[in-house]
Amino acid sequence: MRIVSGDFGGRRLSAVPGMATRPTTDKVKEALFNIIGPYFNGGTSLDLYGGSGGLSIEGVSRGIDHAVLVDRAYPAIKTIKSNIDVTKYPEKFTVLKMDSRKALTVLNKQGKKFDLIYLDPPYAKQQIIKDMTRMVELELLNDGALVVAETNQEANLPEKIDSFEFIKHQSYGITVLSFYRFERG
Repeated sequence: MRIVSGDFGGRRLSAVPGMATRPTTDKVKEALFNIIGPYFNGGTSLDLYGGSGGLSIEGVSRGIDHAVLVDRAYPAIKTIKSNIDVTKYPEKFTVLKMDSRKALTVLNKQGKKFDLIYLDPPYAKQQIIKDMTRMVELELLNDGALVVAETNQEANLPEKIDSFEFIKHQSYGITVLSFYRFERG
């Protein structure tokens, strides 16, 4: 795994040891950023299932101002912190060791708002629609925030999710990327 492009492009990243975490491949990561816009002019991102941290690190490399990464597993947190060290800009990242539901509540209490959200939960535990709905309820999304969900083929995310405009589904083997834009009602 590596950082594909931007300020940190080409730097190598570590994967979380073991088989519990499935890192986004460089091919899928590059395709994802080509679809949402290869570079950003600021903003804040949230990765609710951080894994190795690769998506958030790629986003910051491409111009996101600050990234919040959440994971409940100690090996993932350790890997995320090690990968953040590769960037030499730890101040651009916040890492939270807790489950996704608790993290959303904590972020709400801190008054956080996000422009880009990555949802890449373990395939067997996908609750993407619940996560998106909860983020709206807790007012964690800036108007126009982009949500990118990475799932397997069986997830079949709907095109209509309250408060979100569907952009597209894109398949890469067994991986499906689904893109939504938040629209304040």
